[in-house]
Amino acid sequence: MLMLADELGHLSYTVTGDGPPVVLLHAGVADHRMWDAVVPALAEQHTVIRYDLRGFGESAPPTGPFSETDDLCRLLDHLGHERVRLVGCSWGGRVAVDFTLTHPDRVRSLVALCPPWPGYPWSADMVAYDEVETAALAAGDLDEAARVNMDMWLRGSARECDVDAALPDRLRGPLRTSLENQDIVGKHSQGPTDGDIATITVPTLVGIGRLDIADFQDIARRYAAGIPDATLAEFATAGHLIPLDAPAELISVLSPFLAR
Repeated sequence: MLMLADELGHLSYTVTGDGPPVVLLHAGVADHRMWDAVVPALAEQHTVIRYDLRGFGESAPPTGPFSETDDLCRLLDHLGHERVRLVGCSWGGRVAVDFTLTHPDRVRSLVALCPPWPGYPWSADMVAYDEVETAALAAGDLDEAARVNMDMWLRGSARECDVDAALPDRLRGPLRTSLENQDIVGKHSQGPTDGDIATITVPTLVGIGRLDIADFQDIARRYAAGIPDATLAEFATAGHLIPLDAPAELISVLSPFLAR
């Protein structure tokens, strides 16, 4: 991976392909590798940029206050891209939304897959998950915390069939890194913006996994209803992590949308 160094550490990134630039933003339980199955197809028509958010994957954890949107802006300046297409999953989807709100002149189109909603009134299932994860981390049991997260974000509550047997092994390493750095990232991150999604004017696609937990299915519909002229795409075989669960379906939706 390539590296962009700054006063807070460094961001690690990759660039693949040639054409109009597309930035892929990973989920909060993963790193840039969650897009591995999607990149080859996208790179046939686009310059595909992936990076590990600060404190994830190979990017250094923060040493002071930082903004995810500032990080992305700095990376685009470094690479010389004025306007890009953004595709984000889960927390990466929210970063993509925030960047669109704070730097609308730098975004050509937006794809938000299962993004969180700031201040959302979580269900009892989500509260219970958070309590179990918090208890495991407090006890220093990263293995149990990782198990809880994989059970929630890979299996979800609506899935009646097993997930791909290879996915837990692919996710375990990136997930442990995110858990190890969770406190320091949370301490220094400035968090999501207070911008109004109704002001977003770029072409927008909101993705939802039909096997995701009910909270995120509701949230996706909120985004699709709140962003003017947004398109809602539903992925029948996917849970929360659509690029891992349904890469072929995702490519079939992304390719024509990003070609606009």
